[in-house]
Amino acid sequence: MVSAVPPPVGDPMPGRGTGGLKGWVQNVVRTASTVLEGLAVTMSWMFRRPLTIQYPDKIPQPVQQTLPEAYRGILELDVRLCTGCLQCQKTCPIGCIDIAVEKNEAGGRDITRFDIDVSRCMYCGLCSEVCTFEALRHSSEFEATQPDIRNLNLHFVTKPVPVARHKPGEAPPRAPRGSILKDVIPGYGRRPGKAPNGGEKNR
Repeated sequence: MVSAVPPPVGDPMPGRGTGGLKGWVQNVVRTASTVLEGLAVTMSWMFRRPLTIQYPDKIPQPVQQTLPEAYRGILELDVRLCTGCLQCQKTCPIGCIDIAVEKNEAGGRDITRFDIDVSRCMYCGLCSEVCTFEALRHSSEFEATQPDIRNLNLHFVTKPVPVARHKPGEAPPRAPRGSILKDVIPGYGRRPGKAPNGGEKNR
């Protein structure tokens, strides 16, 4: 037969439970010491030189200029060098590149659409690696915040452009890195709260 009387409870752990006044005081001392230890670490940083920087208004030079050449920023296309081979579109594992090449009346070929959805791009670099003509490559740009995600579907071709047929060594020099995006991304280089001329907007 099971007894209805509960078994005796052992002595409480030191500093816990019903340890009396002594245990309560130990808890208070332990709590206060741990709080002071944390505050000591925090307070020590109040007398040190700040390591943070007010980005992007108080930096010695644009971040883009400090990035390595191999940095994979937003993709950009120099359509003057594109041969319309579609290799980049076929290589893209997520299908964020959409190209259309059509025959023109003269019997040649025109690029009628070259869109890159950078909101889906994972910046793997496969497309730029297969482009042997250096028409497509990553820029050093990374600031492309838009109020509408549809603006991140970049249209590099707005009217038919003949495919490039340059002989080796005769191709025009590629446009400077990042210079093409300013004509493709809406409001490129303009930050919220700033007017187009760099002044403050009226609110």
